[in-house]
Amino acid sequence: MNDIAAAGPRPAKGDIAAIVTLITLEAALVISWSAGFVGIRFAIDHAPIFLILLWRSLVSGLFLLPFLLIGPRLHWRGVLSHALFGALAMSGYLGAFALAISFGVPTGLVALITDMLPLVVAILSWPVLGQVLNKRQWLGSAIGFGGVLLASGGALHMSDVPLWAYALPVLGTLSLALATLLQKRSQMAAMPVHQSLCVQCLSAAAIFAVFAWNEGSVSPVLDAGFIGGILWLVFVATFGAWGLYYLALRKSSPARVTAILYLSPPVTMLWAWVMFDEALSWGMAAGLVVSLIGIVIFARRWADSAV
Repeated sequence: MNDIAAAGPRPAKGDIAAIVTLITLEAALVISWSAGFVGIRFAIDHAPIFLILLWRSLVSGLFLLPFLLIGPRLHWRGVLSHALFGALAMSGYLGAFALAISFGVPTGLVALITDMLPLVVAILSWPVLGQVLNKRQWLGSAIGFGGVLLASGGALHMSDVPLWAYALPVLGTLSLALATLLQKRSQMAAMPVHQSLCVQCLSAAAIFAVFAWNEGSVSPVLDAGFIGGILWLVFVATFGAWGLYYLALRKSSPARVTAILYLSPPVTMLWAWVMFDEALSWGMAAGLVVSLIGIVIFARRWADSAV
């Protein structure tokens, strides 16, 4: 009896369940977020990049359209707000880094720049949300970012491209960070995920259609590789990644959720190794381990960063 008393109070079952749920949600987010690169890999040889992004967004939005009326009554203010979020989070982020790659910016460098998202969110959280990261969270973010540097180092090869093209992934990262913080501040619970995601996908599709038309056509390519890639991007990368992303935002802070995405590049490398037999170096494996350490340090006391 004394031994039991000395052990201290046990964690409440509700707290344990909440932690397990959050960790499971974040693990699924990392996997589905990484799967988006795999889908692009499937489709990129069959169509221009903006045509792929157009049909990814359009099919996703049309699939969700019948469910748009399920849930709370829609208000024009909420619809317009989420249309803006879609322009920032989907069109701005996806379009900017895709355009950078099309101009010749190395994919590894683009991934490295976009993975600065947690640091950008941390910096913008103070003026937008009034939140400031503590020293432990800054340390975890720095270590996680160092792991990404280590894992992505082999892919960083500068090439002869316009200097301004390197600003595109930076602008895309700023766009997603701003959308993340604005959604956190705007009471997302007023619109369920399936409704907000539908509005955002259709908003992004309208923007991508302009760029796809400029590329030459908005018509889909009747090719098995293109269709398979689009279906993968719709059901895994869009419904999976973006849906889980917004659900995670509701259960945690923007800084924690975006820090979890530090694991995306190493996990993407694992996907490529398994599915495409691409080389997986010791540097990549070491980067994955370092990123994991950074995430553990950042999120060790998850309640500190929950809102």
